[in-house]
Amino acid sequence: MTNRNWVDVCNVSDVDEEDVIRFDYQGRVYAIYHSPSGEFFATDGLCTHEQVSLADGLVMNDIIECPKHNGRFNYRTGQAVGGPVCKNLAIYPVRLSGDRVQAAIG
Repeated sequence: MTNRNWVDVCNVSDVDEEDVIRFDYQGRVYAIYHSPSGEFFATDGLCTHEQVSLADGLVMNDIIECPKHNGRFNYRTGQAVGGPVCKNLAIYPVRLSGDRVQAAIG
């Protein structure tokens, strides 16, 4: 069994439904999403195409669109779903602890 380092990321109310925020931790950038169904997700926070912050992008349903070249990813799976991106995003487990969002990113 792998021990996970759960990191306190934000308050549940910090991320509007169908939106994304940036979270920096130990020199890395992450993105935290709040899905239309009320779930939270975490991915790497920089686009795999040109390292632009995804937190400035557009979230629609389960898709994050990069603000620079409009590449798209499914934030639930990390899968690249629209060019010019072709490399998937890393995804991280998320849990809620009371009104706090935590991610296993460390």
